[in-house]
Amino acid sequence: MTTTCITNIGSLVTNDPAAGDGSPLGLIENAAVVIEGDKVAWVGPAAKAPDTDEVVDAQDRAVIPGFVDSHSHLVFAGDRTQEFNARMSGRAYSAGGIRTTVAATRAATDAELEANLVRHLDEARRQGTTTFETKSGYGLTVADEARALRIAAAHTEEVTYLGAHIVSPDFAEDPAGYVDLVTGEMLAACAPYARWVDVFCEKGAFDGDQARAILTAGAAAGLIPRVHANQLSYGPGVQLAVELEAASADHCTHLTDADVDALAQAADTTVATLLPGAEFSTRAQWPDARRLIDAGATVALSTDCNPGSSYTSSMPFCIALAVRDMRMTPDEAIWSATAGGARALRRDDIGLLAPGARADLALLDAPSHVHLAYRPGVPLVSGVWQRGRRAY
Repeated sequence: MTTTCITNIGSLVTNDPAAGDGSPLGLIENAAVVIEGDKVAWVGPAAKAPDTDEVVDAQDRAVIPGFVDSHSHLVFAGDRTQEFNARMSGRAYSAGGIRTTVAATRAATDAELEANLVRHLDEARRQGTTTFETKSGYGLTVADEARALRIAAAHTEEVTYLGAHIVSPDFAEDPAGYVDLVTGEMLAACAPYARWVDVFCEKGAFDGDQARAILTAGAAAGLIPRVHANQLSYGPGVQLAVELEAASADHCTHLTDADVDALAQAADTTVATLLPGAEFSTRAQWPDARRLIDAGATVALSTDCNPGSSYTSSMPFCIALAVRDMRMTPDEAIWSATAGGARALRRDDIGLLAPGARADLALLDAPSHVHLAYRPGVPLVSGVWQRGRRAY
């Protein structure tokens, strides 16, 4: 099995405090990483690196774990340029805009949906993302939801059933009937392709009782819950996520003190996943990451890449937003975009660079990870390894 040493790393983020300076990032200066097959075999000072078959000179640049994007919506067709343009001219965002993408997605062929998914995955990979979660939710029929998940499952192991994105337009006068479909025939068709079940618990989408029924049915089918929670208004989503031991409560924009306390107490179970791209693209209130972190909650950062409310695949951009507008430090933001995302996916093999972890990493054209926030908008990722292979 071929071994590769990436050496002369100016600053290495391991996310393993024991491996480096004792901080959460486990920083090692003048470092090296040895890859064997698809795993990390060794990390440490470059001067102590073992001999390998191949050597890559990082030239004093920084290396970080590959980004873990634990929340995206990438199986869709069309775009919503007109909606975005109108919103930037003063119209508020509401959940109903999803219906535009539903119509386009239903009309698209499988090949068109897959080509669009692959294009966005490649775009994200070039920016350092090596693990992708993605959801259904733009079909809202049994056949369209199942095909979305089947297409997604061919490209990532982190697939989420989101038949409960909004009430299907076909059931506009019968929301209870749609919940029955989502928890019955649609769930049975979709569960074989998915790991997770999600619900948009929000005014205009699904209330607390409906969300509980959907998540409970998904869990009974072997899927792990996660929740779109408290994005547009205060509501029951966060409390429901904690109650059901969901892997994540996503958005967390409008939180009461009780919500923050619940997420802090459930820090080992339910991650607060923040999605600043959505607030940027809708001119909405920013999530208060500082409040969550100071309370003791576990925080992840993700893109929420979707055609309506956050059409970005760039984790570096989300890091810059989190530091500038959500009061995170650069160290907290990079941890949340890597190890935090791994926690939200209940994975211990990604989001860090330690022996035995998957060899997913990004080489930055910068001396430090801080440059991701310090130089916003600059394409700093100059190399990506995914599963031990040079992907970019």
